[in-house]
Amino acid sequence: MKVIFLKDVPKVGKKYEVKNVSDGYAVNFLIPRGFVELASDSAIKQVELLKSQDDAQKKIAEDLILKNIKSLDGVTIEMEEKANDKGNLFAGIHINELVPEIEKQTNLTILPEHILLDKPIKNIGEHEVEVKIQDKSVKFKVLVKSL
Repeated sequence: MKVIFLKDVPKVGKKYEVKNVSDGYAVNFLIPRGFVELASDSAIKQVELLKSQDDAQKKIAEDLILKNIKSLDGVTIEMEEKANDKGNLFAGIHINELVPEIEKQTNLTILPEHILLDKPIKNIGEHEVEVKIQDKSVKFKVLVKSL
């Protein structure tokens, strides 16, 4: 059965992709959950239009972020977290905690997938974090202090 994916489905298809899947899988799982719709000629044309609009919006957003990312270069983001006497944090600082702090201190909106952090920050002190968008990257510092 030929279907159009409305959402990303891991290991099956990406959003706006037109693909053949088995009838049972489509009827019993994908269609009832709103992941796909049947691929008619008009639906395919509509999805192509939506995809081009979505791509254009993503491009505009990334271009805007690229312009703003330069102002993040060399900036120090300060955070206060609970730590023990040895300087180890009770809870590591993950990317999802960094994003709102960056936005609060610099007024820049950065998506979590653009931040490169191998592992959570687990001790106080200064840590270098990289933001990479397309082929451009900048580094900023995160200064973690104990509460």
